[in-house]
Amino acid sequence: MKKLIIFLFCLLTGAAFAQNPGAGKAAPGPVLFYNAHIFVGNGTEHASGSMLIEKGLIKEISASDLSAKYPNAQKVNVEGKHIYPGIISPANTLGLAEIESSRPTLDYNELGDYNPNVRALVAYNTDSEIIPTVRGNGVLITQATPTGGIISGRSSIFYLDGWNWEDAVLKADDGMWLHWPRRMTPSFNFQTMTRELQKNERYQKTIDELRELFAQSVAQKEGGNPYDNLKLSALNGVLTGEQRLFIEAGTDKEVIEAVNFCKEAGVKYPVVVGSVTSELAIQTLKENNVPIIVSPTHRLPDRADSDVWEAYKLPAYLVKKGLTVGLHYNDSYWRTRNLPFVAGSTVAHGLTKAEALALITSSNAKILGIDKWVGTLETGKHATFIISEGDILDMRTAKVTRAFIRGAEVNLDDKQKRLAKKYFEKYGLEK
Repeated sequence: MKKLIIFLFCLLTGAAFAQNPGAGKAAPGPVLFYNAHIFVGNGTEHASGSMLIEKGLIKEISASDLSAKYPNAQKVNVEGKHIYPGIISPANTLGLAEIESSRPTLDYNELGDYNPNVRALVAYNTDSEIIPTVRGNGVLITQATPTGGIISGRSSIFYLDGWNWEDAVLKADDGMWLHWPRRMTPSFNFQTMTRELQKNERYQKTIDELRELFAQSVAQKEGGNPYDNLKLSALNGVLTGEQRLFIEAGTDKEVIEAVNFCKEAGVKYPVVVGSVTSELAIQTLKENNVPIIVSPTHRLPDRADSDVWEAYKLPAYLVKKGLTVGLHYNDSYWRTRNLPFVAGSTVAHGLTKAEALALITSSNAKILGIDKWVGTLETGKHATFIISEGDILDMRTAKVTRAFIRGAEVNLDDKQKRLAKKYFEKYGLEK
């Protein structure tokens, strides 16, 4: 019995040391960061600027030194380093998934094709060990997104710090997710052992089902019984404009049809998530003021006869066409930490560094409807920012040394750093 007690004590002690750091705490008074190269996020830069934060908000930002103006503020000299807005990662399952090979740790997919009543909000796990590894690269805000089916449910936007989802949430139920049906669906031919595309025989039927579902939602709302059917009432937000409708579509033709469907159904704020390359699809988005969150640049082109650099050039091409363009990294929830470097790749293919930074800060904030709080470093906004020793868009130089969420400094320790330290010490290696 004594041995069992000792074993359990050691086990619990080891587990305690492996836990994620607790939520950050804001400084009791004003804090002034000076001598910093500040990237505001909207194209403006201050080569040697200052920023005052207090009570979780940015109180003042200037291109000059504000030390004399605020003599009683705690002062932080950021000479030789850069300050950036916290990076925003939309359209991913961070916080809803932990171990890809363990189904019980995956909470982003429900059974059935139509689940508008599903909410990612209450499933978000602030104790995920993945979260600290992501914010260490400057990603401080995520859009936890359900997947699967035709209508997956509602996403919510979270800060990557907090004791629970109530602490971390920035915007609850920000949008509904619609996976537009594919005209062509992949299949596997066992006779030839090859993959091929086949016509989706249910394509039009699925669109008719969507049309009927939205019409029923309108009828229920007008009937004065909004809670008689949770699936129907959940759609009310996208019809009133309180929520976005995020549409994942595979081809340009499907994008055009999805936008036309939204016009017919009365959806106020549709957002396309994916890629468009044809002039007709781009013009459709522009005429209807529909923003787009572009797929990652680090991927193969959509078609075999496309330019090999198509994915890298696409963000610059769409920006120059006058669209509101954001960027996401959906390859895997834990790899969303690479979003800054994905944005950095666009600099070599037509965008300036300021425009590339905007893709993952101010533009993403505008598209998600959170730009009044975050996305840029401006007076009155949340003090959510990072300090880096190098260019945050360049994996060769980026090194986030400090991060702040709503004015509270975040502990940048994580499991990977602890393991690295452990084995560096074991083998007597130098970092």
